[in-house]
Amino acid sequence: MDTAARARITSWCSLLLFLGLSFAQNAAEGEAGTLDVGVILNMRSLLGKMSRTSILMAMEDFYAVHHRDHATRLVLHVRDSNGGGNIQAASAAIDLLENHHVQAIIGPEKSAEATFVSDIGNNSQVPVISFTATNPALSSAHVPYFLRATLSDAAQVNSIAALIKAFGWREVVPIYEDTDYGRGIIPYLVDALQEFGASMPYRSVISQSASSDQVEQELYKLMTMQTRVYIVHMLPTTGSILFKKAKEIGMMTEAYVWILTDGIANIVNSLSPSILDAMDGALGVRFHVPISKALDDFTVRWNKRYRKDYPDDSLSQLSIYGLWGYDAVWALALAAAKVSMTRPTFQKQQKYRKNSTFVGTLGVSTVGPKLLDAILQCKFRGLSGDFDLRNRQLQFSTFQIINVVRRESKEIGYWTAKQGIFRNLNQDVSAHTYLHPMPDLNPVVWPGQTHIVPKGWQIPTNGKKLRVGVRTSGYSEFMKVERDPVTNAITATGYAIDVFEEAIKKLPYAVPYEYVSFDALGVNYRSYNDFVYQVPLGVYDAAIGDITIRHNRTSYADFTLPYTESGIAMIVPVKDNTNKNTWIFLKPLTGDLWFASIVFLIYTGIVIWLLERRIRNAELTGSFFRQLGIAIYFSFFADSEW
Repeated sequence: MDTAARARITSWCSLLLFLGLSFAQNAAEGEAGTLDVGVILNMRSLLGKMSRTSILMAMEDFYAVHHRDHATRLVLHVRDSNGGGNIQAASAAIDLLENHHVQAIIGPEKSAEATFVSDIGNNSQVPVISFTATNPALSSAHVPYFLRATLSDAAQVNSIAALIKAFGWREVVPIYEDTDYGRGIIPYLVDALQEFGASMPYRSVISQSASSDQVEQELYKLMTMQTRVYIVHMLPTTGSILFKKAKEIGMMTEAYVWILTDGIANIVNSLSPSILDAMDGALGVRFHVPISKALDDFTVRWNKRYRKDYPDDSLSQLSIYGLWGYDAVWALALAAAKVSMTRPTFQKQQKYRKNSTFVGTLGVSTVGPKLLDAILQCKFRGLSGDFDLRNRQLQFSTFQIINVVRRESKEIGYWTAKQGIFRNLNQDVSAHTYLHPMPDLNPVVWPGQTHIVPKGWQIPTNGKKLRVGVRTSGYSEFMKVERDPVTNAITATGYAIDVFEEAIKKLPYAVPYEYVSFDALGVNYRSYNDFVYQVPLGVYDAAIGDITIRHNRTSYADFTLPYTESGIAMIVPVKDNTNKNTWIFLKPLTGDLWFASIVFLIYTGIVIWLLERRIRNAELTGSFFRQLGIAIYFSFFADSEW
């Protein structure tokens, strides 16, 4: 082979080697510039459809703005959980980790599913970001790689309790579904209500799979109780069945109060008209989203995109969950740009047994810890407001109070931890307005299209009544008991009855009662000891009358403070016949008093005369009566020594 041929061969080899190195470098750069992210959504639910549209638009918007200054791009791998529950969501997470080596997971939708997926992510050191899992029991303190890009349900309980306090309701009944989501809020709600002076006499738990008949049966049970203030903490599917049945059986009238937690309140504008009709008059609390031009522009684009993706679903509107999903993708994209993504891989765990589960054999992400730190440090102004996950969950600031009226959610006020309840965001609130007798809210339309605030309780039609023992007193003014010969009803009148009935009226809740005559027990029961003893025997729940508080009776019955004094008193009229002339001061000087005064005056003069005669006083000369007069005169008017 000649020299020229060798030179040509050498040149071709050099060119091929150069091209090979360039392709390898480009391939390496391509791998370094991508970050695989898993997305787990339930595409059968309204929330899942909303979230998918928001997440895809977030990807497009972010790289349209940062197409040059962010080399690392997110690559989404969307998985549909199909509403299959915890196992289906966990299976999707394992598939994403094992087959696609995702370095972060967005979702899933439900709190129970997020519990399973976050355990898997924590085991693989892969951040799991959920913008819909609100159960307070799911805490990053136990699962460090779980990030809540939404609010915990515990954040809203104080706003609900402040609303209860503001309207003066003393008892409320929570109605919640029997899931992790439903049960998670209850301990926090109980504490908040107790702090504000309210209580829960009953808790209504409805299964997520309950039929319409089962929901109706539970509502009829609530109608037998006196409390008429209900806090509904459910997902929209179960909540829709509840309100339709409530309206059907007559529980959406002026006597009832319905308060929605943010599970329904956040997406109330996307519910069907028939469900909104059933909710008419309900109150609700939800996270307040600040108004901005960027939000307005995105809402218009989102509506068009959603109609295109789901043409058969024309009712859905953008909710806060869609905004949180949008902001979560932006936070993840910003964090990915700060972390070196050169060949992100998974290292197999060194210690696992041969018979361990498939989860135990998953590798550990090499970039997961750095990516988690970058997300925690990421802070920006998103569509939902200030987006900051430094505490591994969003921090709430303001809640909006809404009123469902005529198929719309109307804003009636706001609540913050610092200011309490107030009407407008721009007003100057210097005190906790929930301490005032009435809250500072816009007019509320209550169920039944009334503006009168419901009292929150009602005497149930078939509830148990308080049996109050009464007996005829020896003084009919204190108590008189009569039986209607036609209806056989017991009526009681008198001072003791008036005091009892006024005390009942002062209670902030209903106490149905009936009078039971003690006289009907017969002649063997006549003493007041027997009358009082019927209370511990269970014949009466209470006894009223002119009952003396004695030591032996206090050993088996409790008494109120006495409201009358024992003893007999006389009341007589006062007749004003006093003479009001000038000489009224002489009226107390009777004839006997005048006679005694004159006798005493003469006696004093004689004593002085006798004493002065002994010393031969020169003033005492003349007749006896003259001397006596001088002595009497000097006994009163003498001003010098004799």
